[in-house]
Amino acid sequence: MSIEEYAVAGAEDGPYAITTGPDDALWFTMVHSGRIGRLVPGGEPLSHRLDPASGPTIIVTGPDGALWFTEYQAHRIGRITTDGEVTEFPLPATDRGPFGIAAGPDGALWFTETAADRIGRITTDGEVTEVPLPVTGAFPSAITAGADGGMWFTLNQGNAIGRIGMDAEITVHPLPTEAAAPVGISAGRDGALWFVEIAAGQIGRIGTDGVITEFPLPDRAARPHAIAPGDDGRQWFTEWGANRVGSIAADGTIEVHDLPTPGSEPHGITLGPDGALWTALEIGALARVAAVPGRSLPG
Repeated sequence: MSIEEYAVAGAEDGPYAITTGPDDALWFTMVHSGRIGRLVPGGEPLSHRLDPASGPTIIVTGPDGALWFTEYQAHRIGRITTDGEVTEFPLPATDRGPFGIAAGPDGALWFTETAADRIGRITTDGEVTEVPLPVTGAFPSAITAGADGGMWFTLNQGNAIGRIGMDAEITVHPLPTEAAAPVGISAGRDGALWFVEIAAGQIGRIGTDGVITEFPLPDRAARPHAIAPGDDGRQWFTEWGANRVGSIAADGTIEVHDLPTPGSEPHGITLGPDGALWTALEIGALARVAAVPGRSLPG
């Protein structure tokens, strides 16, 4: 396994989430400095300034060919085109704490409101609607589209996985492990949803039928944070508390890999335009994780 780090910002900027844009570039948020960054693998990084106190968190490609992101501190949803034009949409109140965001099957973006126990929906022209959760204090976090046409999300303090349909009907699936604190979630190539349990040190899988399986990590104190599918049939995740990235196969086989710089604080992870996995490091860098030429990925 080859892991290379590329400096893209200062250590105080805090690269946080990362995604591959429609322009075959890596786009990432800088949560501490209020910037959106862009890197074409092999090129020089660029960044676009927002309000320094806006706290941009998760970023995804939208159905309109732009990048959409949450502004956790400013209680807004942002949109940036591939040429850097930014538009920001305020939420109905300044107590929402938007965090996760994902494109839905209906042509809109769906997002979580951590501080308001709501799931939000925003159209590409900026119209916002909100759906209250059936539980309080649940801290809805990451969200993703499932293969069943619904949006699936983690309830970090509710210790559950939720689903919202396009009809706004919500189902909540409690986790088997108490106080597991799920955070990241992504759709697997097996049709299930895979998620990380930051407090329990486990990777979880939930089928669209609601059946949950949990896989303990070798290091239960690793604090897994984000998860994304690779092109190798495995789910790749970050271990924020252990300075590692790891992968899990459909049968639960887990491999982990140390990052080169101690204390680099890996957060978001995504499949890059070059076929490698890229993770955002809060120390001001992106790490590229790839199989060594001539060898296959472990698994």
